[in-house]
Amino acid sequence: MTLRYLPDAGRLYGPEYARDPQALYAELRGRHGAVAPVEIAPGIEAHLVLGYRAALDVLTNAGGVWSKHPSAWQARLPDTPEAAGAIAMLGRRPSALYSDGAEHARFRKVISDCFQQIQPHKLRQMVIEVSDSLISQFAAQGEADLVADFARLIPTRIFNLLFGRPDSDSAGLTQALSDMMEADGETGKRGSDAFSRYIGELIQAKHAQRGDDLVSWFIDHPAALRPDELAETLVLVTAASYDPMANLISNTISRMVSDDRYYSSLTNGALSTYDALMEALRAEPAMSNYGPYFVLQPVHFHGTWIQPAELVLVSYAAANTEPTNVPEELRSDGGAYLGFGAGPHRCPASDPAVLIAMTAIERLTSHLCDLELTVPREELPWRPGPFHRALARLPVRFTPIRPDQPGESPWAVQPPSSSIPSAPTSPARPAGYVTSAPWSS
Repeated sequence: MTLRYLPDAGRLYGPEYARDPQALYAELRGRHGAVAPVEIAPGIEAHLVLGYRAALDVLTNAGGVWSKHPSAWQARLPDTPEAAGAIAMLGRRPSALYSDGAEHARFRKVISDCFQQIQPHKLRQMVIEVSDSLISQFAAQGEADLVADFARLIPTRIFNLLFGRPDSDSAGLTQALSDMMEADGETGKRGSDAFSRYIGELIQAKHAQRGDDLVSWFIDHPAALRPDELAETLVLVTAASYDPMANLISNTISRMVSDDRYYSSLTNGALSTYDALMEALRAEPAMSNYGPYFVLQPVHFHGTWIQPAELVLVSYAAANTEPTNVPEELRSDGGAYLGFGAGPHRCPASDPAVLIAMTAIERLTSHLCDLELTVPREELPWRPGPFHRALARLPVRFTPIRPDQPGESPWAVQPPSSSIPSAPTSPARPAGYVTSAPWSS
């Protein structure tokens, strides 16, 4: 599959791109305007939407020409490891992400109905308990990698709890999802296979014994998802929550601990955790380039001809930071960023995602209020990959908190992981859920 401007295509992979993606976006914008040709992996091309207005046109299906069905694009891919990795992230699945119209509305209602049953104050308490249990494991050391030790563990710990699974499953789930998000051939395929096994075992356990958890609610929803639809809905919910949430947490922390506007100590800054989250969503969205789309007919779109079966990705990062004539100090985005997408496919769980990220960060900074980076922020390493903006490590130091120091340890009252089920066979009732779904008899 060859794009017309392939010699000028930008490469969304490799260490140079990972180090400074905005430099590539600026270069592509200068050469091509709002839409530019890129490679997401060697031999796998796409159109990348860089302009804010153009991104909104795609996301809101302006003109009615945009579709989420990748089948024709997928059929034209070569039989290579790179293509296998791309299919793991972008290939056709019967789920909300890859459907249009009434089919999409049906899938989305299942997700929205179930997530709306989560009680925010109970979800917040769940995040507090999980966060405290993680913090307690490194607080006495005086240093930590807040990616490996904290941010990447929060989503899997939380969703294992919401799924009613034992906490011991979270490590394998974290590794599978991390591998799958890389989309680099064999690693991506290995992660996809491991993730599929996890989902299969989860569904089998919940068919055998229901609980007040997301999987059981999906199973019993009036939309009556088929087995393959149920599996793919769980794949979507878990994958869409894991990497974006982990990246949002670590990207936000890295901004807070390197910017005096947020703190002189983390408890008395001029700007809040919410401000930092909003800035991270705008300037460094966790999923920088995604939202796969395809056109139903040839379209001349913002200066570029796009044909059916050609992949179009939305660069949330480039669109959010598109240069304007408004000085940065006077700029007010007013929530107009695209960190959670826009239009009918906007993330249906953005409120719980922000609540989880804010609570985890506030818990961390309240316990360890003198966090500081051990290297300048511009030297932090970033994970390579075309889709995400993800720190590889976030090394920090702080004043240690020892269990035996005078006074009461901040997590001594509630033992860590006290609300996480110890076995998948027990009828789990996660703290974030009401007693029963509204459609239950």
